[in-house]
Amino acid sequence: MMKRTLTLITAVLLTLVQAKALPVQQRQIISIETENSSLVLLVHENGRLETVHYGAHLDSPEQYLQRSVKTDDYNGQRGDTYPATGGRFVGEPALHVRYADGNHNTELYYTGHQVSQKEGCTSTTVHLKDYVTALEVDLVYDAYRKEDVILQHTEIRNGGNQTVELLNYASSSLYIDADEYLLTHFHGTWASEMQPESELLGHDLKVIESRRGVQATQGNNPSFLLSLNTKELSETDGEVIAGALAWSGNFRISFERDDSHRMNILSGISPFASAYPLKAGATFQTPEMIFTWADEGAGEASRNLHRWARRYGVYGGGQINPTLLNSWEGAYFNFTTKTLLGMMDDAAGMGLEMFVLDDGWFGNKYPRNDDKAGLGDWEVNKKKLPEGIDYLAKYAHGKGLKFGIWIEPEMVNPASSLAKKHPEWVVQSPGREIYQGRNQWVLDLANPAVQDFVFGIFDNTMKLAPNIDYIKWDCNRVIQSFGSSYLGSEQDRFFVEYTQGLYNVMRRIREKYPNVIVQCCSSGGGRIDYGALRYCNEVWTSDNTDAVCRALIQYATSFIYPACVMAAHVSAVPNHQTRAVTPLKFRFDMACAGRLGMELQPKDLSAEERALADRCIGSYKKYRDLVFQGDLYRLASPSDGSYYALMYVSEDRSRAVVFTYALAYEARTVGGKTFRLQGLDPSKDYKVSEQNVDRSCWWGDGQSFKGDFLMGGGFNPVLGSRYSSAVFLLEAQ
Repeated sequence: MMKRTLTLITAVLLTLVQAKALPVQQRQIISIETENSSLVLLVHENGRLETVHYGAHLDSPEQYLQRSVKTDDYNGQRGDTYPATGGRFVGEPALHVRYADGNHNTELYYTGHQVSQKEGCTSTTVHLKDYVTALEVDLVYDAYRKEDVILQHTEIRNGGNQTVELLNYASSSLYIDADEYLLTHFHGTWASEMQPESELLGHDLKVIESRRGVQATQGNNPSFLLSLNTKELSETDGEVIAGALAWSGNFRISFERDDSHRMNILSGISPFASAYPLKAGATFQTPEMIFTWADEGAGEASRNLHRWARRYGVYGGGQINPTLLNSWEGAYFNFTTKTLLGMMDDAAGMGLEMFVLDDGWFGNKYPRNDDKAGLGDWEVNKKKLPEGIDYLAKYAHGKGLKFGIWIEPEMVNPASSLAKKHPEWVVQSPGREIYQGRNQWVLDLANPAVQDFVFGIFDNTMKLAPNIDYIKWDCNRVIQSFGSSYLGSEQDRFFVEYTQGLYNVMRRIREKYPNVIVQCCSSGGGRIDYGALRYCNEVWTSDNTDAVCRALIQYATSFIYPACVMAAHVSAVPNHQTRAVTPLKFRFDMACAGRLGMELQPKDLSAEERALADRCIGSYKKYRDLVFQGDLYRLASPSDGSYYALMYVSEDRSRAVVFTYALAYEARTVGGKTFRLQGLDPSKDYKVSEQNVDRSCWWGDGQSFKGDFLMGGGFNPVLGSRYSSAVFLLEAQ
């Protein structure tokens, strides 16, 4: 009994000593600002850090020092800027740590902050520390003033002398205070990616998550729009917060509304099977979470993200990438050198600028004649291509074309020499079946030896010809029955280490090959995120090339990602995925709203179709700078009615291109369908010219009109039948 009493007294005294060690703070404000927004943090006297505002720019944020801030310590509901499991907090934590003694309690308090300038942004680092353990957390905010975008990531340091386990380690925690929250997010599957869904959030917990390991974005995209104080998503009105996580692996974004009606948005790596051991003295850095706030609806939020992405978030962002012909749907695995040369001749004749050789060019012992063999054995197939890749590349260049080639370096077929030689390189759980997906296994990128091998695939492919201009990097399955022979007993690190291993490879590639164009493909849209786009110029938006399906996919993708990254191809009919038949002009007009390409056998086109293709490709080159570099305005949603319309406007508002589509039949009305254009200078005169037709669907074609007339309801093309479409170029006079 005496021993128990002494132990209790010692514990109480230790708590008092530690409590004394907590520094008394002066209340202060930390304001993280862009041109039109402010994120305001309040440091309390006891060192607790609280988020008190994210929204419109405040000239005097220090006035929050005078405001009584909502706090419910009794119920454990507080607006902690980076809430941790422990102390009074009982909500969804940004940080959950299990210490060596089994303790789960962490309480973070402010110890200081610093501000510095970086390229295009102001960086604010806020230092937090647990007053019992030696755990330290830095919250890093990069505010891009001109683009109205704030990036946040977290750096967690173990200053103790024993390993701790990070159970939750969010990139960001963001408290919002509003009366209503309308969440728009994006779900999907293969050939149906980025399907938008909106819902009003109640007081429960809403989670967007992926546990696929790779192809993490094909089910859910790590992004969202949150419209405040409204029940409807508006393009032009109201407060909207848009967010996107720069991470290509498992992710989790949660929305928790507490009893005081505030919303906490937690974003970061999914904690699923990912308890991360943080050794003594080590630091773990989370991926970046990207936020923007806008008060003129979803359209403005998208334009903020797009401007930031073109300048900072996409490799080579805003550069104009070439039009191309891809061999896949035109030849699949069944081709010879003669087949490919003929396709190159046609591509050059149509005015395209690049030819891309897709899957099927490699493997000898296990030839790649279908998807059942060859992955991992990246030598040129001598039977199909005895002249080699260099011959093809030189032929393309001789025709004035760039040359690209397909690889899938993260994967291996069981029917391959690599699988026989290095079975330990395959993702697997010992003693269990190694499940196949698309007849293939996943290579373990948590293993540095595998990282070297995957880098070598890219490196050796580039050496197949002196001037390979483009690599299509594919990834055609998810991770199942996960495990790493390399990690031994530390399997919880696998999902994190895999993605970091991928980035290590991509970083090395960019150091050696800064100018090659890289498309990020993952069974279509399985890896569309700002983590991958840091190293890739574009994404393959979906394997579904049906123009009607692409309307919704490209529309939804545009909420978060700029048009310069969206590869959009014209394919044959009946469409190979949906069997639908649509007019060639409709297919071109849809693809021209992104990076234009073709995915068919040109010899199957009639003379009339070939002439139209030549015409569409030629006109696209005249306005594609607007698609790659202009500001996007969505005029009509493909999910709301019979029409879809959008436009891109140059930064100086001197030029614009407008795309209009009829997705369903509506009874013809006098005067056509009215679209209210946006983003123009009201006082400027714009000459309006419809592209690729001899007879326009609008009465004003070839004439000039004031911007206010076009934006006020004067633009009303007649799209009289299903799958009719029209593209208009506007030029200030």
